[in-house]
Amino acid sequence: MLLDLFVLSYDPFCRPIQPTNFKMLMEEYVSLCTELSRNIMRGIALALGGSPYEFEGERAGNAFWVMRLIGYPGVHSANGSDIPKDVGCGAHTDYGLLTLVNQDDDITALQVRNRSGEWISAPPVPGTFVCNIGDMLKIYSNGLYESTLHQVINSSPKYRVCVAYFYETNFDTAVEPLDICKERTTGAKKFERAVYGEHLVKKVQTNFVY
Repeated sequence: MLLDLFVLSYDPFCRPIQPTNFKMLMEEYVSLCTELSRNIMRGIALALGGSPYEFEGERAGNAFWVMRLIGYPGVHSANGSDIPKDVGCGAHTDYGLLTLVNQDDDITALQVRNRSGEWISAPPVPGTFVCNIGDMLKIYSNGLYESTLHQVINSSPKYRVCVAYFYETNFDTAVEPLDICKERTTGAKKFERAVYGEHLVKKVQTNFVY
């Protein structure tokens, strides 16, 4: 399991202040996100036509998780018009089952690519999470669920904070399309088997723009 404090660039005016009860707060938050993610996956399993526990046991009974607290510095233009577009997180899909994204309510920076290939903004909705589908769920569902390509560009002058909780399979799980999903998609297996841990290592180094 991994907790990252990830600041994309040093900002002398926005130094994070660690509260005295930070560890306790993070442990409680992780516990709540883990339980919420498990329940979401049970709902997804039922929607796919399987048992509610389809993604537990050898698949995700000991789910690997990662939580990142990410800071995106605000941008300031010299002439007030040309805002740089290279601060943020580059285009990628998430690599596990699903991701819960808790973002600042007043800054729109997250973008997703739609089926037409256009980048559209995902404005924050106060009191909600953004839930991203990951690559492993795409494979398990044989493409019934798509892992959405997304990126982050903070064009605001304000410092943006995002708390992303990644809920994954067991680290060494070999993931391949479920039989119930193959039956719903012409019976053919659309994706080859992938070991989650190996997939994670290949992808994690390509996600961020510096």
